[in-house]
Amino acid sequence: MPQAQSPAILVIGPSWVGDMVMAQSLFKLLKDRLPDHAIDVVAPGWSMPVLDRMPEVRKGYALEVTHGEAGLGKRYRLGKQLRSNQYSQAIVIPRSLKSALVPFFAKIPRRTGFRGEMRFGLLNDIRPFDKTMLDQTVKRFSYLGLERASDEYRVYQPALNIDSKNAQKCISKLGLSTDKFTVALLPGAEYGPAKQWPSKHFSELIGRIDQADAQAWLLGSEKEGAFVQQIIDQAGGAGSNLCGKTQLADAIDLIAQADVAVANDSGLMHVAAASGTKVVAIYGSSSPLFTPPLTDDAVINWLELDCSPCFQRQCKFGHYNCLNNISPETVFQQLGIKK
Repeated sequence: MPQAQSPAILVIGPSWVGDMVMAQSLFKLLKDRLPDHAIDVVAPGWSMPVLDRMPEVRKGYALEVTHGEAGLGKRYRLGKQLRSNQYSQAIVIPRSLKSALVPFFAKIPRRTGFRGEMRFGLLNDIRPFDKTMLDQTVKRFSYLGLERASDEYRVYQPALNIDSKNAQKCISKLGLSTDKFTVALLPGAEYGPAKQWPSKHFSELIGRIDQADAQAWLLGSEKEGAFVQQIIDQAGGAGSNLCGKTQLADAIDLIAQADVAVANDSGLMHVAAASGTKVVAIYGSSSPLFTPPLTDDAVINWLELDCSPCFQRQCKFGHYNCLNNISPETVFQQLGIKK
């Protein structure tokens, strides 16, 4: 007789770095509630290195569709491929119609997700979307992991596995050292300038770090390299520009080696929180009440101006006071550098 497969759940994951990190709270809840169930995740290919660092996830399946692409053929082929895994349930995190197609094509009997975009039929376990009760992104993710919508739940803090050998390999390859107090600066903000602390503030902070005989590593994507180099040039050349020189897995391991990370509300901020490194977070147009760093070791900078949070990509008033008025001196004092 063929051996029975272990029970398994398929999760359709989010499309942003920070959201994927926060989704680990859902995976932890599922493992706590259903310890004998395996968890597989369908997500963009870039997120596979993040999923590889989550012990709760058995396997990640890359769905390569661009933003706005329907990708019906790709979704059908993946769904058909997954039928043999015999999942008992699918949990669909995104609220779009197309995100519910793979579980439907995979013929998974129970398909859980939020009400939205006329997904009746594609989903058959539809949860109400209550913004008042689910006032944080991580709560929304975790809520979908409950057996029943009325059940109580807890939010689990993400915790990524760190590969210390890979970290040392990267440090050697990039000519870095951990002999000094190390600050990981994460100045990128994919969403837009209303979430990005000014370059001159980052430059002044680097100057203060350098004067304190500490060092700054600046990490981000390749396309952020020019912005980061501008920061370093303004700081008189202090700081190491690592943008485009690391893969996502490398960035995870390097951030974990730092003593503290300074970050805008961004994907790498959530990576830093999940790596175990102290986080000094800077919020502009967004709110730490909605997407806080999920760690007990964090300092939050948020001015709570009358116009914030506006959740806009650009400041409609043009002054960006929510970011400009957070001073480099304030952030420097929060780093914990011992002179």
